[in-house]
Amino acid sequence: MFRPSSALLDRVLRLLLVALLVACGPPAAAAPATSSITLLTIDGPIGPASADYVVRGIARAAKDRSQLVILQIDTPGGLDLSMRSVIKAILTSEVPVASFVAPSGARAASAGTYIVYASHIAAMAPGTNLGAATPVQIGPPGTEPEGKPPPARRDGDQSDKAGTPAGPPAPPATPAGPATQPQTSALERKAVNDAAAYLRGLAQMRGRNAEWADRSVREGLSLSAEDALKERVIDLIAPDVKALIAKLDGARVQVLGRELKLQTAAAPLTDVKPDTRSRLLTAITNPSIALILMSIGIYGLLFEFMSPGAVAPGVIGAICLVLALYGLQLLPVNYAGLALILLGITFMIAESFLPSFGTLGLGGVAAFVAGALILIDTDLPDYGIPLWLIASVAVASALLMALTVNVALRSRRRAVVSGADNLIGSVAEMLDDAAREGWANAGGETWRVSSAVPLRRGQQVRIVGRAGPILDVAPLEHHIKGELP
Repeated sequence: MFRPSSALLDRVLRLLLVALLVACGPPAAAAPATSSITLLTIDGPIGPASADYVVRGIARAAKDRSQLVILQIDTPGGLDLSMRSVIKAILTSEVPVASFVAPSGARAASAGTYIVYASHIAAMAPGTNLGAATPVQIGPPGTEPEGKPPPARRDGDQSDKAGTPAGPPAPPATPAGPATQPQTSALERKAVNDAAAYLRGLAQMRGRNAEWADRSVREGLSLSAEDALKERVIDLIAPDVKALIAKLDGARVQVLGRELKLQTAAAPLTDVKPDTRSRLLTAITNPSIALILMSIGIYGLLFEFMSPGAVAPGVIGAICLVLALYGLQLLPVNYAGLALILLGITFMIAESFLPSFGTLGLGGVAAFVAGALILIDTDLPDYGIPLWLIASVAVASALLMALTVNVALRSRRRAVVSGADNLIGSVAEMLDDAAREGWANAGGETWRVSSAVPLRRGQQVRIVGRAGPILDVAPLEHHIKGELP
């Protein structure tokens, strides 16, 4: 009778164990029950400041070993570079990220849709919507086909320096016409195709509806929370953050190739607010603030050059100008608009020194207004410069120019009051006792003086004449009483 050896039995048991492990798959890693949940909030357009806040918030959550990051979103869209930096942070995060469109009435339009698709978990509150992920028109306006109304515009993302993002629906293809129209149409198609491929890739990565993602870009579609759940665009609906945390308890997510089981039921929630750095970045990347800082900076340096040694205008101007330039380099700036603003301020400054009878000044005001109107190359809400601010800065600059010109003209018309001949009739003070000749302080200078009567130190005298380098003086009281011969 054949009896298997112990070595053979051991080998068979090992093979069975390996087969069992392969069939069951690797066990899911469970997040520690005490791990916290980090809450980040995007409320408004997605720009450099909000992107920096989210990227650093995700990095901090990984450092603090949080088991989940909840990104609460309410945005009309955002700049392309800012959107992509947020998505890169999500895709490379060691902590799962759950995008939550909330509260009720919020939206994740355009750039917000891309971020929702990129997140490990996508959720929405009732009464919210997402979509409208079509890139903006690229090229000069007014290239729509004749006889057709322009497409309805939606609130959404706009192009920035990279030139590709998500925003309102693109206009239809332009028919044959001037040579520039086919080029514009080609740029639009490239932008749409790039955006569609990007969102479709995110959908395929997260196992969401890639077909609707493509249509959202090409047709500008939007969905309510209920429809988004039916279309497999999101994973769940929750009324608030607490309900979302309760629903995610026990959920399994794939994070960088490994499966993680969430244990959120008793996890503490850490609400991370924007810090001082984020608030400062929010302020200086506001186009209106950047324009004001730039104007203050230029005029501050101008006053310092006109009055060397004042120090304060130069220091304040330099700081404001550096902050303005840093903020502008983060924004989608039209450099023609920036050049017009600088040219306009230069003309207004030149008006103070050149007798152009207002021509340079008026031209400077016109150039400043035109440059401010086209400075920011986007129609994204909250990223335009209001007309009242442009008018206020232009009027203030014009008034400052007029005041400077007025002071200069008054100075030119004023009679010359310097020189030795103009000392006659003024009052001087004796510096020493003098029988007939001595020294006196006249007009801030020391002069040799001559008098017909003795004088004493500190006595006030009137200058009545001049003989070469010597001034003829008389005691002030004698001159007043008319006692001089």
